[in-house]
Amino acid sequence: MPYSYLVFVLSVSVLVGAVPRKWNDTGVGSVIIEEAYSLPQLTELPPSGGDPPLGQTTAQLHANLADIHTQRLASMDATGVDFMVLSCASPCLQGISDPVLADALMTRVNDETASLISNNSMRFGAFAALSMHNASAAAEELRRAVDGYGFLGALVNDYQQSGSDNATLLYYDQPEYDVFWDAVQELDVPVYFHPRIPVAQVTALDYAHAPWLLGAPHQFAVELSSHVAGLCTNGVFDRFPKLKIIVGHLGERIPSDLWRIDDGLSRKLASGMPMKKPFSSYWKTNIWETTSGNFATDLLHFHTRILGPERILYSVDYPFVTMQQGAEWVDSLRWSEGEKLGFVRGNAIRLLGLDR
Repeated sequence: MPYSYLVFVLSVSVLVGAVPRKWNDTGVGSVIIEEAYSLPQLTELPPSGGDPPLGQTTAQLHANLADIHTQRLASMDATGVDFMVLSCASPCLQGISDPVLADALMTRVNDETASLISNNSMRFGAFAALSMHNASAAAEELRRAVDGYGFLGALVNDYQQSGSDNATLLYYDQPEYDVFWDAVQELDVPVYFHPRIPVAQVTALDYAHAPWLLGAPHQFAVELSSHVAGLCTNGVFDRFPKLKIIVGHLGERIPSDLWRIDDGLSRKLASGMPMKKPFSSYWKTNIWETTSGNFATDLLHFHTRILGPERILYSVDYPFVTMQQGAEWVDSLRWSEGEKLGFVRGNAIRLLGLDR
């Protein structure tokens, strides 16, 4: 490890532990937390999927993913964004089946990210990118990123693909990941669950008949919701009751179906299911949702009623969605000023610990 790098890490560690975080807190601007970026210099990373916003080209989307301090920052200023939490564009490390390569890239991605935002930490924070091949290694890297760089948690892009044919899918609701969840709970940071495009075998089996359903229109919610639901049914929150999980896109449809899920799972209690509480209860104690890429006003109001306003955070899903579209939607909400401030900033400030 180069001496200069070691000095940098140690100095950041001292600052993180010694003083409260300083950030661009105007008192009214938004804090948005599902906002992607790419690192084109790390050519080993798999390319990011996703369609550009209407009116933009794929080339513009890729340019906006790679940009941090120019167009992105200008859009933040224009739309009243105080602070943005960056995360590695999907699938990131979850798209690398080779555990040796994924683990090596893990530290490089987080080092590069820390370097990118170090000159403007008032406006940008980050979620750590983690290889999930090995739970202990993921826990160690999360601790390094949080304690060493001041990262605000982690973001995982659904399951970790593995195996020589990419056909082994690793889900984090299994007991072998308890060492990871133990570290997450100890660090008191959230883990954001984000979707990904499926491996080729799943695409061929489930979406060959209608490939247009891949990604945001349908597949993202279908697959990620199963992973998040597994955290509940497999007892992860019972073993680690202080875990904080974030799910984007208005909860990947799960909160809209809580009654049916509770009813169906109540019939499986005798089958040895590890979950000890009603499924819906975890959405009021351990899980938060954001509005990233899902500006459905009626759905937002419904979720606010069933989950509580404190469980829902504003986010954009930039650059797949424009900050302007998000700002216009927030302006259209018929909420009081206090309700809007809680939604666009207050809930995120508390969840991320920006107030401590």
